[in-house]
Amino acid sequence: MLLWSAPDPAPNPRRVRLFLKAKGLTIEERMVSLVAREHKSDDVVARNPRGQVPFLELDDGRVIAETISICRYLDELHPEPPLIGRDAFERAETDMWIRRVETGVGTPVGLFWQHGHPLTAKLVNQVPGMGEAARAQALAMLGWFDAQLAGQDWLAGNRFTLADIALLSIIDFAGWIGIALPAEAGALRAWHGRMGERLGL
Repeated sequence: MLLWSAPDPAPNPRRVRLFLKAKGLTIEERMVSLVAREHKSDDVVARNPRGQVPFLELDDGRVIAETISICRYLDELHPEPPLIGRDAFERAETDMWIRRVETGVGTPVGLFWQHGHPLTAKLVNQVPGMGEAARAQALAMLGWFDAQLAGQDWLAGNRFTLADIALLSIIDFAGWIGIALPAEAGALRAWHGRMGERLGL
């Protein structure tokens, strides 16, 4: 089993690494350089037609791409500790929070990265107004997540899950590109501290 990946701060590869760390698992990684566009190489595209990392190459040559799909597969193989859920409700609850993370904050952070950051200016035809609107939306959603975390330790209440890992990977990337956690988001900041302690970051 081989995990095709990329170094930090790339949020999607980091999400899988954090999941592996939380599971206590080690998988061989093959790093590609995103800056050098190695993820668009013939070698990568032959395995993952989207030309993205991470993806998991199994021993028989089959490939699983997309971070949540990779984590689901590994969670099936190694169910302890449970990071998705032990029963139908818990799995659905985790999925619900992952969806909220990805659409609520992941989408605007991604749009800001594309349209509001100088490092991507050579790769896309930036629309500055879209970048600023995305930043505002991301900050609004960080406020929403702050309210949801008030009075509970994790997104799924008392369960530390893949949803928390998904949110952490996006929030830390957002900070790296210039969207910091709002100073007034006390619950979200406390959660971020718990995540650091939980994962030894």
